[in-house]
Amino acid sequence: MTKRRMFLRMITASLLRRRSRMLIALLSIGIGATILAGLVTIYYDVPRQMGAQFRSYGANMLLLPQGEGKLDAESLEKALSLIPADEVVGATPYRYVRLDMTSRQQSFTSAGTDFEQVRKTSPYFSVDGAYPSSTRQVLVGKEIAETIGVRVGSTMELTYQPAAVESTDSPEESRVPGAILSGSAEGWSAGVVYVSATLDSQAKIASLTIDAGTQTPEYGGRVPEDEAFTAQFIGKSLPLALGQDVDALTGATVTSTAVVEALNTARRTAVAAVPRTLNFTVTGILVTGGEEEGYVFMSLDDLGSLTGEDRLDVAELSVSATADQLEAYAADIADAGWGVNARLVKRVTRSEASVLEKLTALVFLVTLVVLLLTMICVSTTMMAVVSERRREIGLRKALGASDNSIRAEFLGEGMFLGALGGVMGALLGFVFAQVVSVNVFGSSITFQPLLLPITVVVSMAIAAVSCLLPIKRAVAIDPALVLKGE
Repeated sequence: MTKRRMFLRMITASLLRRRSRMLIALLSIGIGATILAGLVTIYYDVPRQMGAQFRSYGANMLLLPQGEGKLDAESLEKALSLIPADEVVGATPYRYVRLDMTSRQQSFTSAGTDFEQVRKTSPYFSVDGAYPSSTRQVLVGKEIAETIGVRVGSTMELTYQPAAVESTDSPEESRVPGAILSGSAEGWSAGVVYVSATLDSQAKIASLTIDAGTQTPEYGGRVPEDEAFTAQFIGKSLPLALGQDVDALTGATVTSTAVVEALNTARRTAVAAVPRTLNFTVTGILVTGGEEEGYVFMSLDDLGSLTGEDRLDVAELSVSATADQLEAYAADIADAGWGVNARLVKRVTRSEASVLEKLTALVFLVTLVVLLLTMICVSTTMMAVVSERRREIGLRKALGASDNSIRAEFLGEGMFLGALGGVMGALLGFVFAQVVSVNVFGSSITFQPLLLPITVVVSMAIAAVSCLLPIKRAVAIDPALVLKGE
């Protein structure tokens, strides 16, 4: 029989002879290893689990235009390329415009977005009905729905009134349908006469405003107030000829001439853009308890059809990353020079970081306490074993057994218990972590194969450290005193 086999036989025989005490030690190591493996599994899986939970509170990063930059689909795609794709939970673009519902004499904010991404970045949205799935469909906030009295299936006629567009065209190029013209000319006694005219859909004068405040009140000053004089301009096309297209006001020929000259030289200051109107079907009523209830949501394509533009105001990102990683991504996007600025939603990122820090500290503290209690329990058990085996140890030493052989035997027993308890603990620890994860986070975790050897090694190390004091006492036994019965 080899020395190794003999050594293993001695250890197993010693353990079997003291089954009750060794079972206590084994259970202590097994329970400690179970809690250790379970907490370590939870610790490594908690960032993912917590990240998934915090994603339900909304986006944690915003993308905005930087300075004179422009945020559009292309720049958004470039910014997203700087963030690992597997960390991007969702990226929702938004554009906000003011729309009118003329039939109800109401005006409210409309948000163009991507509803597929909304589901990812804003899972807290509660929709009574369904999200829009095709063109000409809208999602109406609860506040607006109650104000204008719409429900799922109702039709809304929404109108977009474009802002006036400034222009510096020449007088001839300015005479386009819908244009607002402004001009001036010198009247009586070098006083300036100002005019403003709006052109209709056929580029004819639809309305006229005259400012003759610099003219003599009893003569030229009467021009703006004379309805017969101003009425003759309505429906006429520019340029005009005094005496042919329009007649001068009696007694105010110079001022009348200045009005005609000002109109003929007027330039377009703004284009009175034609409003665009589309009909939409309400597919759902949005309930969030927040400001979103005051918006009407539609697809970006539908909003583009109304406005004729494809720009974006903001993009909300939900990124599964730590606060430090988010800061790094934000800095990379800002430094890329694409005119896009990244801003973190502090209330989400700070809360997530704070919870993770506290949870990490709690896991570390509990693990430390459990390991300490395991060491005390194993050490106490082995001390009792040494006391029971005093006569045996004394006899062996009297027969010539060395201190190293005594140390090796007790250390071997402890490490054998540690290995067996570590295997049990690693398997039970995964079950423990799975139960905690399902009940706390509502999702399962994956088994970490590397955790098995680590748990076994740590358990063996704890068992070995726990045996140091009992081994010291066993080696210190005096054979002569023990054999004398003292």
